[in-house]
Amino acid sequence: MMLNVIKQLQIDRRIRAGYGAAFLLLLISFIFIFYANRQLREQTRAITRTHNIIIHLEDLMSGIKDAETGVRGYFISKDEAFLDPYHNSLQRVDSAFAFFKPAFSNSFSKQQNLEKLKLLVDKKYQYLIFELNYFSTHNFLITDTQIKLGYESKSVMDSIRTIVKTMQLEEKNLLIEKTKVLDNRYYALNIFIVISLILAFLFAFFGLLTYTRENNARKASEQQVLEFQKQLQLRINDLDNANKELIQMRRIEKFAATGRIARNIAHEVRNPLTNINLAIAQLKSDLPGIDTNSSILFDMVNRNSQRINQLITELLNATRFAELNYQPVLINTLLDEALDLAKDRISLKQIKVEKSYGAEKFTISADKEKIKIALLNIIVNAVEAIDTNDGVLKISIRKEGEKCLLEISDNGVGMDTISLSKLFEPYFTTKQKGNGLGLTNTQNIILNHKGNIQVESMPGKGTSFLIRFDFTD
Repeated sequence: MMLNVIKQLQIDRRIRAGYGAAFLLLLISFIFIFYANRQLREQTRAITRTHNIIIHLEDLMSGIKDAETGVRGYFISKDEAFLDPYHNSLQRVDSAFAFFKPAFSNSFSKQQNLEKLKLLVDKKYQYLIFELNYFSTHNFLITDTQIKLGYESKSVMDSIRTIVKTMQLEEKNLLIEKTKVLDNRYYALNIFIVISLILAFLFAFFGLLTYTRENNARKASEQQVLEFQKQLQLRINDLDNANKELIQMRRIEKFAATGRIARNIAHEVRNPLTNINLAIAQLKSDLPGIDTNSSILFDMVNRNSQRINQLITELLNATRFAELNYQPVLINTLLDEALDLAKDRISLKQIKVEKSYGAEKFTISADKEKIKIALLNIIVNAVEAIDTNDGVLKISIRKEGEKCLLEISDNGVGMDTISLSKLFEPYFTTKQKGNGLGLTNTQNIILNHKGNIQVESMPGKGTSFLIRFDFTD
């Protein structure tokens, strides 16, 4: 009898110790996750600020280059229409400096660099103004004095480039450091969560094993353990959601970086294109008589120049944020209209369409025509990925928390990991025909609507596009 009492006391002590340790671990996990999430959020905001500074520096430099290019075009053509970029650049430059002033308020060295940059930019525009006045008052002729002014203006421009590159390099290094800190914190948080989860399950198993050796009175203890597990799982789900948001933010950063590259490419390509077009026009006007072969060559240059300009325009449209005409629309209706636009392709491949909308109607705030383009691009890609006789296109709409979740799935060829990671990159395509901008434009439209798009795919298993939108108020 005495031995049974001692044994019972030992079991109770182990149970209390196990549950107490689990509760303490859970409490520590809650505190640590709350602190880590707060640090991740602050670090993310810091990265966003640094990222915006880099963008505004690039926009400042682009504005000054546009001003210089416009003035140069005016000198060549004597057409005041070329001065539009010059006039527009003044507002861009002022806007950039208005952003920099509060952004650099906490750094004395950055304030000094900003003051130097402001003086150089003001000096550059003084040169441009003087050159324009001098040009107009000297019968629109380029004189030796103006050439000298041009060299002096170029020297100022070189100084501007140097200080902007210095500031960009400093911000990029700062961005790299902040990103590393963010990654390290995220990695440490994952390790802590995994260890906490393992320990929590070990404690839970210990409680369950003890329960099987005891009578029905241990049910209350088991329930407590289950409650602890549920709470821990909820926290893990919260962390998973935070991780998804981080992935989405990185995708947006990648998209913004692609847009910056596209704008730089457009700027660098369009300048020589303008010179080429001006040169061709000048050659045509200077030549007294143009034979048939020369005319064909001139037309060939013009057509290809226009084609290059069109390609640049398409790339810019696919990678920049646009103004939208928002209005409440039924996503169910938009899907049906997109399917109707693709019905010929679907019928041609004899694809079976399975819709799962449910009884509830889902309303979102969107630009109807642009969302329809995005949905049509996804549906067409799904149809083209199906090469079997029993193709199935599944479309479902459901509520996921505070979001409207739209899923478009096919049983096509699927994609490997490499293709999946490059899916939204401009000019990436696995098709023999196509420019690779369709899904880039689709992602752009969805991001413009403050939505997010996720793709799941395996070779031979098909592909699913998961799109989430906020409900309209």
